[in-house]
Amino acid sequence: MAKLSLFARRRRRVRTALKAVSGTRPRLSVHRSGRHIYAQIIDDVAGTTVAAASTLDKDVGSKALGKTGASSEAAADVGKRVAAAATAAGVTKVVFDRGGFLFHGRVKALADAAREGGLEF
Repeated sequence: MAKLSLFARRRRRVRTALKAVSGTRPRLSVHRSGRHIYAQIIDDVAGTTVAAASTLDKDVGSKALGKTGASSEAAADVGKRVAAAATAAGVTKVVFDRGGFLFHGRVKALADAAREGGLEF
């Protein structure tokens, strides 16, 4: 059996911890690429996406902020937008799934903005 990469081990550890609270609250899942950041709130029981936002949205990212989608400012804007969409859908408490990414930089900026937007985690 091949050894797992550091990212894969971190991701497995995060997902294992999330299984303990699976089904109790929706999950705020974050994916970070080199150019963009994506966030979605997933109801694992129903298997549906409740709310989503990313820097690929037309009014977010480089066009709206004058910066690339890979900036902390763009990530904070995505966090605010996903929090607003979640509260509109009736979701206030979530579980944060950083998906194996370290909690600093853009991921932290998104999480802080989502908390300011009204999400509890």
